[in-house]
Amino acid sequence: MGAAVCEAVAGADDMALVAAVDPVSPGEVLNGVTVEAEIGTMVDTGVDVAVDFTVADASRRNLPVLAAAGVHVVVGTSGLTDDDLSELRSAFTASNCLIVPNFAIGAVLMQRFAEVAAPWFETAEVIEFHHDEKVDAPSGTALSTVERMAAASADWADDPTQREVVAGARGGAGPADIRIHSVRMRGMVAHQEVVLGTTGQTLVIRHDTTDRSSFMPGVLLAVRNVAGLSGLSVGLDALLGLWDLSGDCLSAASCAHCGCSPTCWLCRRCSRWSASGCGSSGASMTVRHRTPLSRSAWPSRPGLFSMWLTSMIRRPRST
Repeated sequence: MGAAVCEAVAGADDMALVAAVDPVSPGEVLNGVTVEAEIGTMVDTGVDVAVDFTVADASRRNLPVLAAAGVHVVVGTSGLTDDDLSELRSAFTASNCLIVPNFAIGAVLMQRFAEVAAPWFETAEVIEFHHDEKVDAPSGTALSTVERMAAASADWADDPTQREVVAGARGGAGPADIRIHSVRMRGMVAHQEVVLGTTGQTLVIRHDTTDRSSFMPGVLLAVRNVAGLSGLSVGLDALLGLWDLSGDCLSAASCAHCGCSPTCWLCRRCSRWSASGCGSSGASMTVRHRTPLSRSAWPSRPGLFSMWLTSMIRRPRST
């Protein structure tokens, strides 16, 4: 993946590849740049943005060094924990860090579609497929997808399984006990299915990456925009405008679902939540209820349904 990123950056008209680091292959030349073994060499070049496609342990060593040097970082490494994110949030004060579970634009949209669909179904499972060189499971994309689905709905049916004949046959239980299944197989790149079910129907949302070149537009988008973010951010959603789907505030009163006052605010630039607005970036804000809405509440509260629906639809703004 690192070689593909180097090629994409070198081929972009508005970027210059100035350094590459890989302790496994120092001395190799990629797009006119000699690969170095130590991250400190990259810092010495005066690089503006670093792209980290490594493994979690390496990221834990590299990212604090880059943060201390004031270098913006785009991270494609999976396996970072909540504790890691907390430490990175504290470390990146002079520069920004954007962690992206998946750089494929279609995969980002898949996660958004799954989040939108979640409140309408009682059962769901995620199946992710990757090449046989991927060492961690589940993938960051699968875990991120389940986290977003769990946040979008609290109404999930219990798993009816009482006995596993083969241990692990039901996969791993993610947030809200949504099951995640990981497949590692030769011939695959990166694929994911989100399967949702309710009475009399199922919905399958699938994304297939057939070539790693599909990640490069998202990588370049992140590199171009990371300097305009604030501190630590996760995902490409804000850069793609996926949170800015409604030009209007959804509520003028206190949020009845999470209790914040006056509303739940999401910064369009840095994707941070706040009860009063973003105090870090000064960017424009949009309102979106963060905690799950109950399906059983919607029929008796049509106003909530209309708010949720309009948040899914882009409406023209008056000029």
